[in-house]
Amino acid sequence: MFSQRMDLPSLAPEAYEAMRGLEAYIRQSGLDRRLYELIKIRASQINGCVFCLNMHTREARALGETEQRIYALNAWQEAPYYTEKERAALALTEAITRVAETRVPDEVFEAARQHFDEKELAALIIGITTINAWNRLAIATRIPPKD
Repeated sequence: MFSQRMDLPSLAPEAYEAMRGLEAYIRQSGLDRRLYELIKIRASQINGCVFCLNMHTREARALGETEQRIYALNAWQEAPYYTEKERAALALTEAITRVAETRVPDEVFEAARQHFDEKELAALIIGITTINAWNRLAIATRIPPKD
């Protein structure tokens, strides 16, 4: 077990509120909330963020997401439980989360473009970027999961 290194919201409240502003934008953008929770879970799996995994699996369940789809998310490419639109979003999530390795391939971006209009795609990219930022903040400061 580890202990929290610092209380970032107290030390940098303006920055924390700016991050919350990104979340507010995504909420009002029309991006499907259940899909956004799946994106948050998948990025958090890749990044190893226990705080965010705990939070977003709970939020996904509260929105009606099934245990089966949550549990299989780490193997979404082989699992039959996701729509083509969700698969495109998850592929983009993985590419952006691993941007140093992938450089976000054209085929991944174009697959997402086939399922999302430009405004939705913008919200999707901002959402993926935002959860990656939250993961890094939580991991760097060692925020423990909440019960």
